[in-house]
Amino acid sequence: MEFSWTAEQESFRRDVSAFIKETLPENWWSRVPGEEPYSEVTLEFCRKLGAKGWLTPHWPVEYGGGGDTSPWRAAILNEELWSNGEPRGSQYMNTNWIGPAIIANGTEQQKRHFLPPITRGEALWCQGFSEPGAGSDLAAMKTSAVRDGDDYVINGEKIWTSYARGAQYCFLLARTDPTTTGGSGISIFLVSTKTPGFRIVPINGILDIHVTHHMTFENVRVPAASRLGPENAGWTIIRDALADERVGSPRHIRAAIILDNVIAQAKRDGRLSLATLRQAAHARSVCRAARIFVYRIRQLRAAGDAGAEAYLARCAIVNAERAVAEVAADVAGPEGLISGSLADGEYRTTLIAGLGGGSYETQLNLVARLWLKLPKAS
Repeated sequence: MEFSWTAEQESFRRDVSAFIKETLPENWWSRVPGEEPYSEVTLEFCRKLGAKGWLTPHWPVEYGGGGDTSPWRAAILNEELWSNGEPRGSQYMNTNWIGPAIIANGTEQQKRHFLPPITRGEALWCQGFSEPGAGSDLAAMKTSAVRDGDDYVINGEKIWTSYARGAQYCFLLARTDPTTTGGSGISIFLVSTKTPGFRIVPINGILDIHVTHHMTFENVRVPAASRLGPENAGWTIIRDALADERVGSPRHIRAAIILDNVIAQAKRDGRLSLATLRQAAHARSVCRAARIFVYRIRQLRAAGDAGAEAYLARCAIVNAERAVAEVAADVAGPEGLISGSLADGEYRTTLIAGLGGGSYETQLNLVARLWLKLPKAS
């Protein structure tokens, strides 16, 4: 297959690249993505992207998007942003899958309320998925939402939530049918983080620049109008939405740039051995394979059929990050332990990549079950 960009697409890439260079501080690309999710630099950058119509080029015009029905304008935008440290902070979630989930399943009132702030670069969201004792197994969740008249009363807890501290809203999964297990009986709620009974506590871990949070819900009362889609139909909605998430963050693009800089540094320091070149060539091939995988999924998604291949693409992206991190660590040696070094930053990014959006191991289980048709382990 021969793949090339159109003249218009190449022009758009140059425009985005020039805008990024003019707008962001120098060397922002070397930061761990998400390092400053609520800094004024990040927030102002997103507002400027929104003003240019570049946050949501793939959304329908009636919801503030650019109306580009092809998957490629958004792909180019994501690649250029990830090449420069993904300066959107938490808002990459809004544009990649939270907003599209609302467009596909929301009421007109929900669309009018939630979508315009996203297109303007003003909305801050988090996702309420993982739970203690369940982790990446979303189907094992226990957080409940009980109907009470025109409201639901939510009780439970979520853990390892990124970006919750500064979020205005939470894309929350809860079980609305207590008689069910697995993916059935789950609903989605669009909940303000200011709702009484909603508590957020930071969790400080080894990734000190990527703080996660523990969220608790104690008799949190939300209107039924905040439910996204039909009751008990949340599993189908979130499955489709996360297919967008798995290819919406082209980490392999940034990994390839880090690899280039690691090799350039090794050459300057006289550390560029034949073994290092072989290792770097392998890492480069893994990055390129991940990119082709992502392009395939984007094309399939545009045709309405991604299936289990989205999980394969997600695994390929993580493998690309890990391959580059190994090169960076081997080249740097003990200096790679210095905070802020390329090796340190890439290893932190790799750890996040292997957990965010569902752990790497969970993705492999899904590949085994859905792609290879292997039986589920008992």
